Amino acid sequence: MQSFLRTACAVGLTGAFAASALATPAIDSAVLHNRIFNDYSSSTLTTTNLYPALIEFNDTPVGGTPGLWANRHNFRLSDNGGIGDAVFLNNDGFVFEADVTISGDGGVEGGLQISPWWSQQVDGIFNMRIPDGEIAVFGGRLPFYSFTANHGVTYAAGTTVHQKFEYNPNGLSSSDPATIVYTYTDSSGTYSSGPLAFNEGNPAEDPPYGLWGMLNDARVGGGVQIMNSTGNAHTGNARFENMVFIPEPSSLALLGLALIPAFRRRG
Repeated sequence: MQSFLRTACAVGLTGAFAASALATPAIDSAVLHNRIFNDYSSSTLTTTNLYPALIEFNDTPVGGTPGLWANRHNFRLSDNGGIGDAVFLNNDGFVFEADVTISGDGGVEGGLQISPWWSQQVDGIFNMRIPDGEIAVFGGRLPFYSFTANHGVTYAAGTTVHQKFEYNPNGLSSSDPATIVYTYTDSSGTYSSGPLAFNEGNPAEDPPYGLWGMLNDARVGGGVQIMNSTGNAHTGNARFENMVFIPEPSSLALLGLALIPAFRRRG
């Protein structure tokens, strides 16, 4: 049956286009990307990669130099033993969750990420920011949602909380767009965004990237940014623990949309 479906999908392929395997990546590890922003190149960065038990970034000192902005680090899920990032397609349903702790004695922000094809290492984040404690999801293709505005919750530095993404591609159409649920849990309770619909995206970019979802060639993981926000040099730390990735089978309703590039390269 699977062989038949792949053959059916392949009819009419031209140039660089190929049929998607219609299967979410089988995650087995994670890749660290250090110093994506590196305004403070002389800082000491200490990292730990024990996925799925623990990924940690500790960076010091950052800040205190006028005109400089931030250091930024991230991790991306991998499906090839940590050689490169796993490539996520528009129709790859999944759940990704972790316990997250952000700490430091200055401006630090971070959280889990789903990043789009045009900004695979930066945009799209379930963001917790200190010292003000704002909690919001924004950037890239992610529908905006503020837990601080909608639920009155704020993040306290050094507190371990739970973040969760649930991405469902549905029919990837205007009548049945992909949806995502954000869940945040702390000592006061569990808060949910409920299903949030993706907008269309840019039709001029389809093909190859698709519409009505997170789009092809996305990346999933987490990140931290230590900012020059106080005028003083300070330390920033982010811990991602007890990470769980659960793939969901793609809908066969997407068969008619399968003419997409073979994005399943290692990147």
